Amino acid sequence: MRQVFLSADARQRDSWREAFPDLMVGSLDTVPADAAIIWVLLPAGCDVAELVAKMLRSLAGRPFVILADEPDEESALAALNAGAAGFCNGHAAPVVLRQVAAVVGSGGIWIGQGLMKRLLAATARLLGERDSARAAWRSKLTPREQEVALALARGSSNKEIARQFGISERTVKFHVSALFDKLAVRDRLQLSLLVNGVDLGG
Repeated sequence: MRQVFLSADARQRDSWREAFPDLMVGSLDTVPADAAIIWVLLPAGCDVAELVAKMLRSLAGRPFVILADEPDEESALAALNAGAAGFCNGHAAPVVLRQVAAVVGSGGIWIGQGLMKRLLAATARLLGERDSARAAWRSKLTPREQEVALALARGSSNKEIARQFGISERTVKFHVSALFDKLAVRDRLQLSLLVNGVDLGG
C-alpha cells in the first residue's frame, strides 16, 4: 500500500516524493481506499483539532499524520489529543518522513523531538513532586511509625501489622494514633492517600 499525501491544492513536494517514490497525492476531500498512512497538510489558518476531527470521520480509523508548515508544540498536542497518529513538519527531510512512517505504520505515535523533550521534562517534574510529597510525611515519623504507615497504606489490619512486626495490637493502636496526630489526618483512608503521594489539598 502506498503513502497518500493530502493537501488543499493537491500538490506534492520533492521531499515527499524522495521519501516515497510511489506516493499518491490528492486533495483534502479525497478519501483513499488503499493507503498505508495518510499524510494531511494543515492548511494555513486552519484549526488543527477541527481538521483532525474531520479526517477521523472520513478515514474510518485509518492512521494519519498531520503535516504543518509552521509546526509548534501546541498544535502538535492538539492534533495528537484529537486523534492523529503523528504530527510532523511539512518540510521534513525524506529520512524523517520515513522514520515517521515506520513508527506510525507499526502502531506507534510520532510526536517529534521537541515535544518529546517537553513531555519527558513534565513527567520528570511530576514524579519529582510526587516523590517530594511522599518523602515529606516520612520526615515527621520514627522508622517504626514509617513501617506502620506503609503497612496501613497497603490496607493491613491492626492484627496483621502486629503479627508482621512482632508487637501487640495495643502497640499498633498507639502507633496509629501517633500517625494520625503527626500527619494531621483523620482516618486510614487519608493516611493511605498521603503515603501514596496523593495531594490532600492542605
